[in-house]
Amino acid sequence: MINNTFFKMIPMVSAFVFSDVSAQRGVPPKDVTTITHSTNYAEHLDFLPEMVNLLKVPDGWKVSIAASGLGKPRMLYYTPDGNLYITRRDTGDVLLLKDPNGDGKFEEVKTVAADFKGVHGITMKDGWLYLCNNNELRRYKMNMDGTLGENQMLFKDMPSAGQHPNRTMDFGPDGKLYISIGSLCNDCKEADKEAATLVQVDSDTWKRTIFASGLRNTIGFDWNPINGELWGVDNGGDAKGDDWPPEELNNIKEGKNYGYPFAYAKKEVDKSREDPAGNSKEKWVETTEPSVMEFQAHLAPIGFQFFPAGSPFSGDALVNWHGSWNRSKSVGFKVQKIRFSNGQPVAAEDFLTGFLQGKTRFGRPAGIAITPNGTVFISDDANGVLYSIKQK
Repeated sequence: MINNTFFKMIPMVSAFVFSDVSAQRGVPPKDVTTITHSTNYAEHLDFLPEMVNLLKVPDGWKVSIAASGLGKPRMLYYTPDGNLYITRRDTGDVLLLKDPNGDGKFEEVKTVAADFKGVHGITMKDGWLYLCNNNELRRYKMNMDGTLGENQMLFKDMPSAGQHPNRTMDFGPDGKLYISIGSLCNDCKEADKEAATLVQVDSDTWKRTIFASGLRNTIGFDWNPINGELWGVDNGGDAKGDDWPPEELNNIKEGKNYGYPFAYAKKEVDKSREDPAGNSKEKWVETTEPSVMEFQAHLAPIGFQFFPAGSPFSGDALVNWHGSWNRSKSVGFKVQKIRFSNGQPVAAEDFLTGFLQGKTRFGRPAGIAITPNGTVFISDDANGVLYSIKQK
């Protein structure tokens, strides 16, 4: 375990007035801000099958191993015929898992796409499997046996990686494709207008437009099957202390700005940042949208998905907390269920815990897939395990 704590002080400076306001790059903050930043990596433990007994799920549920030895599995996509696709950004490929005897374990594993560096986002529509990395969107014709045929490059000009290259995507109820493009840095004012946004893609022309902005890194997003509203879990900034800024759940609406990089959560201004050119942070933030629910800082949300319509707990959602690296005491490394009532989140409850054991951990939840009957699959990109959680 590495534990390194340091202090960062942003000094008081005087603001100068320039006649050409448009040429300003922003005025440094007037207040002194002291930040305590800790670097603390929980020690990794290699997986052993008996470790599944350390995991806890709610009463009436059972967790088991659906597949193992998968390397570093990230995002998941479950198909209507019971196949499961997994992207692996580190090896640049996609796996197809099959369960031919229906026993809940995937006995068949096959590589169906390769040579796609950093592939991460995955979705499916009309017989095509869509894949993306930080720059490119491709689609692959799906064969009857689940393997992939010809592929088409749809575009390759999304903002270059930076700090958050893990693009995710899905088709919305309107038939359009939505792609989350994270910020290119920790908390700077982005030079690329598409950075820190959710973009909407017209599936006829493949033209992108910015749907919502001010979203630092909303890897997990989904539509509530009860009312069709779009929700996403955003990662707060790093190196600003143990408990701020929080991770946040946003009701994402077209044309709205959610505060990054000048504010987090419910319009809480980041006092360590400079003022935007020709404005103050406080004034700029007035027109942004507040989060609906906040969570402990540095939990690091990745997968987020609603239970589908017709399944038990339809309208509730699951979020994977990948786990902290920059907090003095480790947090995350678990899955929680966010309970909704009348279309609004009301509580977060532990759903799959036990990966974090004191100062060690043997798993980091990444991707989520929920079947029509409510079976949950969770990928662990630290030890290459796919977990199945189902009601007894």
